[in-house]
Parts: sequence; C-alpha cells; structure tokens
Amino acid sequence: MSDAPAPLASLRGVWKVFDGVPVLRGIDFALQAGEVHALLGGNGSGKSTIVKILSGAYQPTEGTVEVGGQPTVLARPSEAHRNGIYMVPQEPHIFPSLSVLENLTLGLEGGTAQADEARRIAREIGFGGDFAAPGGALSIANQQLVEIIRGLLRRARVLILDEPTSSLTRREVDALAAEMRALTARGIGILFISHRLDEVLELADKVSVLRDGNFVLNRPTKGLTAEALVEAMLPADFVPRPKVPSEPPQGEPVLEVEGLAGLAFRDVSFRVLPGEVVGIAGVVGSGRTELAEAIFGIDAQVTGKVEICGRPAPARSPQVCQAMGLAYVPEDRHAHGIFLTLPSSRTIAAGLLALGRRSVLAARAEEDLTRRFIDRLRIKLNAPGQVARTLSGGNQQKVVLAKTLAPEPRVVILDEPTRGIDARARQDVYRTIRELTALGVGVVVISSEMGEVAEISDRVMVMRRGRLAPLGAGRQGVEAISAATFAATAGVAP
Repeated sequence: MSDAPAPLASLRGVWKVFDGVPVLRGIDFALQAGEVHALLGGNGSGKSTIVKILSGAYQPTEGTVEVGGQPTVLARPSEAHRNGIYMVPQEPHIFPSLSVLENLTLGLEGGTAQADEARRIAREIGFGGDFAAPGGALSIANQQLVEIIRGLLRRARVLILDEPTSSLTRREVDALAAEMRALTARGIGILFISHRLDEVLELADKVSVLRDGNFVLNRPTKGLTAEALVEAMLPADFVPRPKVPSEPPQGEPVLEVEGLAGLAFRDVSFRVLPGEVVGIAGVVGSGRTELAEAIFGIDAQVTGKVEICGRPAPARSPQVCQAMGLAYVPEDRHAHGIFLTLPSSRTIAAGLLALGRRSVLAARAEEDLTRRFIDRLRIKLNAPGQVARTLSGGNQQKVVLAKTLAPEPRVVILDEPTRGIDARARQDVYRTIRELTALGVGVVVISSEMGEVAEISDRVMVMRRGRLAPLGAGRQGVEAISAATFAATAGVAP
C-alpha cells in the first residue's frame, strides 16, 4: 500500500454522455497538492466537461469523483465550494455596482471577520485594488484576482483557472505566475486551462491532453515542446492547409479611416483594400478595441471621417454600418456576440435580422442557413438548435463568426478572433479569413498575439498609447511588432 498522499481531486473511470453521444470515455485524472496541472484539448475534446464535473455543474454518467481520496458527489457548485474546489472563470463574474469588498464577501457569513480575512489574503497574493471602489472599475487582471480571493475565502484547496491569461499583458502574466507559485507553495493545487502553449510550458508542472474524450498525453512538462503539444491535440487525420499565395490587393478601399479621434485614441488614419488583411497589434489598454468600436458606430463620441465601400459614414451606428457592408466580431463573445441560452441557429440568423430587412426568419430558412455555416466553418453542433452555452469556446466563436458573415459583408473587423480557442479552431478561423479575401472582402485583424498578426496579415500596424503606426508587410513586421508592443507594455518609448 502506497504512503503517497491522496490527490486533492481526482476522476476515476469517468464517462459523460449527452443524448447518447460520449464526451468523456472512462477517463482517469488526478490533481496533486502544490501542483500546477495544465489541461489542454481541442474544441469538443471534453476539456470543458471535466472542468464542469469537478466544479459541480455536471454529474458523471459513470465513474466517481474523489476529493482527498474519498468518493464525493458534487451535485452543485456550492458543494464543490464546500469541498474546497473553486473555479475562476475566463470571464470573471463581477457585480459592477457593488464594491470590491462586497463582491468578495457576498454570500458569506462573518461580517467584519470575513472582511479582515479578505484583506489578509489580498495582501498575500499581491492584490492592490481599492476595496471600497466599485467592482466595475477593476482591470481584467484584478477581476481575476478577486475571483481567486473569493475561492481562498471559501478555503479552496483546488483552484481551476480557465484561460486566466487571455486578456492580460505580459507584465500581468508575470505577476499571475508569481501568484500561482505562491499558492502552490501553500499546498494548493491549480488546474490550469490555456491555449497559449508557451505559457503552459512555462507555468505548469504537468500537462494532460484530451482528444475525443480520451487522454492522449499525460506527463510532466519538463522536456516537452509546443510542437509535441500541438501534435497531441490535433486529430490523427489532420492535414495542414498551406497558405496559398495570392495576388497583391488592389482596387478602391472598402474601408477608409481619416483622422479618427476619441477618448482612447487620436489621429488614426488607414485604409483597407478589397481582399487585403490589415493586422493591428497592440496590448490590452492600447486603444485598439475602442478604435474598432468607434469605426463600427458603437462609440459615437468621436471625430474624424470613415468611409465604407466608398461611401461616407458620418452618422454611424452598428445597424448603419452593417447595411453599408461593414461587420464586426467583438472581443468579448459572451457579452456582445452570442445568445448563450438560445439555440445556436438564433445567433446565426440574427446576423440577417439585424439589417432590419425582416423581423423574423422562417424556421426552415434559419436551419438551412445554420447548416451552411456548419459545413463552411466546421462548427461542431449536434443539431442547429443546440443551445450555444453547451458549445466549446472555439465553436461559440465560430457561431459568432457565422452570424457576422451571414449578411455577406464587404469588410470585416475581427477583434481577438482566436482568443481562448484551440489550435485546430484557430486554423479554421485563418482558413475562413483566406476564403474571405479570395472573395474580395477586406479584413482587419486586431490581436495581442504578435505571431498571429504577422502570419495572416498583408500589412501590419501597431497601436500604442492610442496612436496607430505602420510597421511593414506580414512577417517582415515581426521584430518591429515585438519592440513596439514590449515598449507599450513597459510604458517606455521603443
């Protein structure tokens, strides 16, 4: 009999079946004390299902969940909390009008004692926010720290971090890494979900890769490479699709921006030609998303000129821009891109309804539209009516993309189009971009991932402190992007 301590949490022979379709196939998994264990897998691999079983949102069809070596039924998230398991979601659940302290202690008993404990934990993990400030004023990084403090207030021994770095700058990632090391030094186990493989190799002690409901790799990260992780995640029959060289873009601009200025940016000018991909690199807070929202008419408090397909657009709104041929995929798909509690087909059909040409789409037409995009974008849906919140993050992003493309726009702005999605879904998004440009659609890609911008763009620009500067064509701009984005993060001139 082994004297080794029992895992903090484990799954033994767990199956999960939805509508007769197995999502998990008899898996075994264990998280040890003081360990950062990364969980990787493609969209639909079963990764989210494991997380939901451990956090009490789902029950296994077969098999057992163990906490501290003892079989345990986690019938709801509150029971997971009582058993020391807490999930920090990718999109933190913050009540914007409540103070930071109220956000932390909501639902807990103890009053002053809990407040004192929250302040003690905050000091230990380096949270520098004002407890009296409204939660809505916090940065994304501090919102995630509030979620971690919430878990520690509930005596969590297991923290599940779902894509915690997807909206963070490099400095904030480094700070989170230090906080994770401090937590594991106290014996806390961290289940770390991320699609950023360099961070997995840097931060995790161990990595497990899921494919089609089975583990295909389970080992320490020491000696592993990003290439090995990608190979494990991709299907055995996956064949890379090489980028086909195309003719240089030409013709009249489909989008022209001149002297645009707002609260977060100033004097921005650029143009997009038919069939051209213009990449905008920049860190969080550089003004890139505010620029996209201003062009699309979400923020009307701006000055300057915008022309869409050769026509001036002085009084812009999202509906006006869509009618003129401009589409926008927002960074936050949950808040602004998808109807999570409705059938996926409703989100896709909304792309046509938003134009105001009709108030309703016949059920057959809605289903036909959805099936076309299921094939075109390789969306993994059991049926067009599958509720969107049951999809993986990558498939949710594809549903949002389908909604955007349904009206056949002439120019598309994609804000962080591959945020929080796996390697295969990322390649599907890139393939879709190439197909759009082949049809003469102009594309603007906004991303904090330098390699992504360089790989898919015909021209590259960087957003720094609200200013937009050209850097060059495609991969030739990589070194310039690196220098400029580092400078923006560090707060110094490049």
